[in-house]
Amino acid sequence: MNNLYHKILQDAGVRPSIQRIAVYAYLYENRIHPDVETVYNKLNPIYPTLSKTTVYNTLKLFEEKHIVQSIKIEDDKLRFDAEMKNHIHFKCSKCGGIYDIFLDEKTSKELEDVSNALPEGFSSDKFQTNIWGICNNCQ
Repeated sequence: MNNLYHKILQDAGVRPSIQRIAVYAYLYENRIHPDVETVYNKLNPIYPTLSKTTVYNTLKLFEEKHIVQSIKIEDDKLRFDAEMKNHIHFKCSKCGGIYDIFLDEKTSKELEDVSNALPEGFSSDKFQTNIWGICNNCQ
């Protein structure tokens, strides 16, 4: 699996250091939409030289290179997602879980049309939809 992550980083123009591969692997393998603190707490015991600043800077670099996206679904935390296909996020207000919801082509197109409704001279570079409610595990 490390070779896959190495290639993804390299193809994105990111120098694949051991720490960067570890951060990307954690995001890719743990689709929980973690914040910087969670990634740091999980990886620091394995990589003691890893700092929170390194995790933050690495995630921001990955976002700039379009291999992860940041999610603002809470007031106080920025979360990260390695899933780059078009999707929306659902946050359960009971358990706190965040889930990827993949849309069919028609619904995806309808959401894209919202960007086309921007006033003249406006342009969007990121579009994110979040839904809050109760997940099927908490019903």
